[in-house]
Amino acid sequence: MIDFTNKSIIKLKPMSTAEAESEVKDILIPDETINFAFVSMRDKLVFTNKRIISVNVKGITGKKIDYTSIPYFNIQAFSIESAGTLDLDSELDITINGLGTVRFELSNKTNIRELGQSISGYVLK
Repeated sequence: MIDFTNKSIIKLKPMSTAEAESEVKDILIPDETINFAFVSMRDKLVFTNKRIISVNVKGITGKKIDYTSIPYFNIQAFSIESAGTLDLDSELDITINGLGTVRFELSNKTNIRELGQSISGYVLK
């Protein structure tokens, strides 16, 4: 599970939505679609039209998997920071109502503005 109280940093790079769907298809609801997906070593972060899903692969064998869902209506605030000349990673901070803030470091290949706009569309409804 994401550690919301310690502002965790997870470095992520984009992955295909098809690959992400194979990872989370069993927990998606019928009208849920994947908008963005990211991967680190074994963990994934999936943005759907309903929620953000963190997939945390545990143990040596990777058979134990923790799925943490963050419904957009629980997001109290968020911020995006684009990559710079020397700082090559983009950042997304999300504050979850009653849980705290988590930070995701995303590769500079991420269109952070498009991701921010997508989150805004769900949070500001």
